[in-house]
Amino acid sequence: MAIVVVLLALLIGSILFYFLSPWHLTPLASNWGSIDGTIQITWIVTGLVFAAVNLFLVYAIIRYRYRRDRRASYQPEDKKLEYWLTGLTAVGISALLAPGLFVWGRFVNVPADAHIVEAVGQQWNWRFRFPGEDGAFGRVSTALVSADNPFGMDPDDPLGRDDVLVDAPKVVLPVDQPVRVMLRSQDVIHNFQVAQFRAKMDLVPGQVSYFWFTPTRKGDFEILCAELCGVGHFAMRGKVEVAEPDRFEDWLSEKPTYRDVRSRDGGDPAAGEARYAPCAGCHGPKGQGMRETGAPKLAGQSPWYLIRQLQHFKSGLRGTHEADTRGQQMRPFARTLPDYEAMADVVAYIGTFPDKAPARTLSGDSDRGERLYDTCAACHGAQGQGDHQSNAPRLAGLSDWYLKRQLEKFQAGIRGGHPDDMYGWQMVEMAKVLVDESGIRDVVSHITTLPRKQTTVADASDAGRSE
Repeated sequence: MAIVVVLLALLIGSILFYFLSPWHLTPLASNWGSIDGTIQITWIVTGLVFAAVNLFLVYAIIRYRYRRDRRASYQPEDKKLEYWLTGLTAVGISALLAPGLFVWGRFVNVPADAHIVEAVGQQWNWRFRFPGEDGAFGRVSTALVSADNPFGMDPDDPLGRDDVLVDAPKVVLPVDQPVRVMLRSQDVIHNFQVAQFRAKMDLVPGQVSYFWFTPTRKGDFEILCAELCGVGHFAMRGKVEVAEPDRFEDWLSEKPTYRDVRSRDGGDPAAGEARYAPCAGCHGPKGQGMRETGAPKLAGQSPWYLIRQLQHFKSGLRGTHEADTRGQQMRPFARTLPDYEAMADVVAYIGTFPDKAPARTLSGDSDRGERLYDTCAACHGAQGQGDHQSNAPRLAGLSDWYLKRQLEKFQAGIRGGHPDDMYGWQMVEMAKVLVDESGIRDVVSHITTLPRKQTTVADASDAGRSE
């Protein structure tokens, strides 16, 4: 009879856990309450079946328990019982499937007045594109994807010239207005999910899938990739801000069109020389970096990354943490560059500096560091060359003391802790792979052995077109 006690305890415990558990669906923030309804129906149907099966087992164990004076009889067929089982099973399956079919019928029929946004997934980040005034997207192709064309835009298609490009993992959407999300992958299968919206869909290479929803609650919501897509899958996150329509229109008007991006140049090194003068006091006259001032080496760094960091300092994504004293010092200098053109000029001038190897100041086990670096290589490249597509900067050629300090800041949340620093979020998680100081030293020691590639002014020109 012990098995009867176990089955009853399992049944009662499961029912109590369902009703008393603190873990439930996140609060709904879209029009898809009907999806919650189908989930509730599924729980009810499967719960009743679970209870019925376990109660039948308890009954059968008690009713037909072993007795020395009783023998079992064998009945190979019982048509009446089979009819009952078939009928009850059909009712249960219909109760499970029918609500979902009705919801799916609405799910695939997008309202005619829905806003359109394209979400582009790539290991391990998100980008977004909106159609311009013509209301149509321009042609794209993964064959055209490059450092200066991360969306794979076709430069010969006039429909794409007014497309609005959001080269960041954050998008703003209007509240109480339907939105159609077009989904495109540039490498492997991803899945676009915001838990509070309930709706999600796969991004399949070579196809354009879609889903739609109407956000009903203002606020910030996290985007997750709900499909295992590689070593950095857990860090492939983004953000949706649901705001008033006016806020959405203002945000969208600030973003560049493809025409704007194409018209940018790589900056003027001659103009950048004068603008670099305040930087030289900390970073050195040739951008070699200075440990005494805590300023990193700039020479040889990817131009797109330098511009992005200047933008982050200006906007407060970097340099606002109370413990980031170096970043706080950097913010006023970044603000002296009033616009994108000024930043491009400075970066173009930095691109003329010789990329000299910094002196080594740390010791570590580079062989062990090579094994630990395998995780880092997924974004930063096997040779630490960096990758604009994965938004990972170049590491080869940087000072070892600076690399160590940044890893420690990421681990402590001093860097990457700002809620809008999506790429910093990724590094906070990845840095935790290094569980102690020796791991940091070993990885940094390996990075110092990687070959350097000279960055030219031409690379700065590419960065100007891509940002």
